[in-house]
Formats: sequence, C-alpha cells, structure tokens
Amino acid sequence: MSLSLIVRGAPQEYECKEHAWNELENHLNRRNLKKVMILHGKNSWEAAKPYFPELHTVQTHFVYYGGECTDERTQELTTIIKEQELDAIVAVGGGKVADLGKAAAYANGLPVLILPTLAATCAAYTPLSVIYHPDGSMARYDVFPVSNALVLIDPEVILHSPKELMIAGIGDTLAKWYEADAIISQMKIQPIEIQVAEFAAKKCHDVLLTDSKEALKAMDTLTLNQAFLNVVETNILVGGMVGGFGDDYGRTAGAHSIHDALTLLPESHAHLHGNKVAYGVFVQLVIEEKWNEIDSLLPFYHELGLPISLKAMEMELTEESYNRVAKRAVEDYETIHFMKETITAEIVKKAMVDLEEYMQGR
Repeated sequence: MSLSLIVRGAPQEYECKEHAWNELENHLNRRNLKKVMILHGKNSWEAAKPYFPELHTVQTHFVYYGGECTDERTQELTTIIKEQELDAIVAVGGGKVADLGKAAAYANGLPVLILPTLAATCAAYTPLSVIYHPDGSMARYDVFPVSNALVLIDPEVILHSPKELMIAGIGDTLAKWYEADAIISQMKIQPIEIQVAEFAAKKCHDVLLTDSKEALKAMDTLTLNQAFLNVVETNILVGGMVGGFGDDYGRTAGAHSIHDALTLLPESHAHLHGNKVAYGVFVQLVIEEKWNEIDSLLPFYHELGLPISLKAMEMELTEESYNRVAKRAVEDYETIHFMKETITAEIVKKAMVDLEEYMQGR
C-alpha cells in the first residue's frame, strides 16, 4: 500500500477558552454567514443548550443529525440546505455530528464551524469524516481538501459531558502514539512534517499518562483545572495534529483496523469508539510482540476502566465471529498493512486469542 503525505495541519481558526461559544455570532458575521444550519445531537444538545448563544443577526435552521453519519443522511441534509438556501453548517455535538456536518458541508461547498460538546475524538479538528452504513458498521473515511472553518471549544461544556466519553477519548488519543510509531519508526529519513506528527503523537502519550487522573477528578468535582484543559486539547488539537501533519503516516494503523472490524458485530455497537480502539492498541502490540509495553499500560487502563480484552467488554466471540473480524481487519484497504509486519487474518485472530489468554486474571 502506498502512503499519502499531504499536510492538513489545522482548521482555519481554533479557539479554546471559557465562554468561547458566546462569540459564535461574531465569527459568523466576520465570515458574512447569514443563514446557517445548526446541526445537533439529542442528549448532547440538551446538555449544550444552556451554553448555546442567541443569534440575533443570523437566521438559524435547527436539525437533529439522525444518529449516524451516513451517505443517506448526508443527502437528506443536502436537500434541506438547498431548500432553505443555507450558507454554512454549525455542528454542535460529538464526533458523528461533526463528521456529518463536515461531509454535508463539503458536498455543498459550504464552510463548517464545529462546537464540540465532547473531547472523545479529534473529529472537530480534522478535515475528514468516518462514514458508516445504516446498520452501524463502518464504510470508509473521506478526507476533504478543505479545512474546517472554525473550532470553538468552551471547556465548561465538556466539563459537564459524560465522564465515560472523556475516558473513551483518552483511549482513542493514546492510540495516536502507538499507531504513528508503528509506521514512522520504519522510515530511515523523516521529512519535517513527519517529525511534527511524531512529536504530536508522543505528546498525546505523555500528556494523557500524566494528566488523565487529575483531569477526570475535575469532571467529578465540576471544577476546571489545568490537567483537564490539557487533556481536552490533547484529545482534540494535538490528536488532530498527528494525522494533520503525518497524513497516512500518522493517522491509523493496527488499532483502528481492529476497531473497524469489530463494528461488524452488533454487540460491539454498545461500546464507545475509543474503548474499542484502546482494545485495538493491545491487539496491535501483541502483533508487534511488545508484551512489556502492554504490561506498562495495564495500570493506566485499569485506573481509567479502559478495556483490556474482549471479555472486559463482555464480548464472547464464537469461532465464526473471530474469523469474520480477523478477515475484515485485513481487507486490502485497511491501515493495519502500514505496519512493518506482514499481517494476515490468521495473525490477527491469533493475536486476539492470545490477548484473551494473557489477560485472564489480570
């Protein structure tokens, strides 16, 4: 597989500060945007509404995103955009809301402004969307040649978000280091943009291992602290920089391929994206025979409640399910093949089974 290296380093504008959302109208006016879609979630929107400002000079059309980021839903939003003659999308919510907003905005040549309510992924930062099938299984990634117009983060909003989603975000962002390292470590010569991606990936690892405990305490007490701010910006900004500067060299490798394959199983849909990726990190490390690294991460996983095995996710796979997942993980287009090892379905299946055995009693 050939790897792409195009830098998509950042949104056009990014701001993270208390009460940042209050400036949304100014940001819209500066861009001369007068008729906008407010694309939002359900539970996340109920939590976000008290923080969402009144817009006096901008016409708004509020739309529930529908629960999934699919081609079908993108087309439905396109119909609304054309009927209402809208000139921008403001996506307020988590990763799937952001991804759908980006997909619909690109399809219609509109700017997208993202107000994240969670720090569970870097979706608010990155110019790509994960597209799913209507049944919840993953279809593909779409990478766009246009940056997000604005990312506006109010840490107070995220402070009140579900703690388990922050933990999943930590699991997803921790994977940035292990997946980027699996690819970048193979390079004899590293261009400057790759060096930036590697620095950002290592920063993800170091900040999360250092600050996650105190950040989660902030959520328990609903009191902002520096550790919380560090983790929020690591999950969104620094995590986004890894793929933004590294492109295929920094985006995903084995852990996300395992996640993608698990989405074939309906029982996996009850588990958060970042938790499945965190499990995928361990499967990748088994393939790399880095058992010592697994051991070093175990206390961190236990402290946060990240899954160390399928059993920890209460997923008991049959032989058929193991085979399906392993086969899906090694499809020709999957990024697991960016690893230096030659990966087959048999290798993936053995790694998953070996991990289950290793984690018994741990």
